[in-house]
Formats: sequence, structure tokens, C-alpha cells
Amino acid sequence: MIDSHDRSPVRSERSGDIAVIYASDYLNKLSGERIERECRVALGAGCRALVVDFKNTGLVNSIGVSIMLGVIDAAERAHAPLVFSNVNDQAAQLFEILGLTLHAALAADEHAALQMLSELNVSERYPIPVGKHT
Repeated sequence: MIDSHDRSPVRSERSGDIAVIYASDYLNKLSGERIERECRVALGAGCRALVVDFKNTGLVNSIGVSIMLGVIDAAERAHAPLVFSNVNDQAAQLFEILGLTLHAALAADEHAALQMLSELNVSERYPIPVGKHT
């Protein structure tokens, strides 16, 4: 999907009922809004679980964190489990301190996130055990 104000696409893939959205190098207002929009589009298209991969993200600012709350809200409204993967130590601490990990699980990498979700029956829309770290 491409934002009308910023032509940088948000890369995303679909693995069955799971959408994987790839965050850019800096999670701020613009990139966060693109991620949130892509998550909402994926949920609207029938995805039943979300992975937001932060492999390439080096910096997260406060507005980016607040926009991730919008992603959490969208996932919870859709009863879709949400996993953040490849989160660096600084961002993981920030997410924990601010309570995001009460609503989204953290996984070491994308493969671990997909494995975590595959252990759930996402087609039944069961919530993921939050606070789980792999």
C-alpha cells in the first residue's frame, strides 16, 4: 500500500491468515501511520493475526509508540492476535514500560512470531497469551 502524501510503500506479506507488516528504519508519525493503515487493510481483507516486524527499525519515537496503540486497538477489535518481532532491546524495553506488551507478544524474529501464531488456531480468533517472549 502506498500513502498519498509519502510515496514510500509499506512492505507486507501474507502467510495464510497472518499478515506480516515490515516497519521501516525509524518508527515515527509517517511510518507509523502507514503501518497502522496496512494493518487495518490486512484485517479488513480477512487476516486473523498480525505480525509487525521491526528488523530494520533502529529508532522508535513517542508518536510511533502511540500509533502502535492504534494497531493494538485495531487488532483487539478484530480479535486478532498481534506479535511484534525482531524488536531491538531499547524498543522492547520501551514497549514493556509503556504497557504495549500487555496487548502484543514479542518474538525474537519473524519465524518465531509465525510459529507462535501457528500454535494458536487463528481461524478460531483466540487471543494470544500476551507478555510471552520467545
